[in-house]
Amino acid sequence: MNIPEDLLYAQNHEWVRRQDDGTIRVGISDFAQDALGDVVFVDLPDVGRDIGSGEPFGEIESTKSVSDLYSPTNGEIVEVNEELEDQPELVNQDPYGEGWMIVLRPTPDASLDDLMDAAAYAEHIAE
Repeated sequence: MNIPEDLLYAQNHEWVRRQDDGTIRVGISDFAQDALGDVVFVDLPDVGRDIGSGEPFGEIESTKSVSDLYSPTNGEIVEVNEELEDQPELVNQDPYGEGWMIVLRPTPDASLDDLMDAAAYAEHIAE
């Protein structure tokens, strides 16, 4: 199972990558995409939407199930991965790269303190 050390992870299996401009990129973990199976559709929100921590921002549909995607913190959605509209399989092929989902600009009160580092996430998924 691929769990990059430079990312933070949410209980719901979203990952967070801090970017140089202060935004955060969000996707789902290798563990999550593997559990879902073949991803066939990803429903992402509109750019400009404000979202709270723990709120659903979209859905991901696989050959096995449909699951909500949750925001890891408070912020404004400033970018969505439009490639997933035509190529949802990118989530399976490259969950930490081309399969990313949204970019958030955190609000001033946003916190990433509840997220796990790679070691804690590895323990979480082993349970």
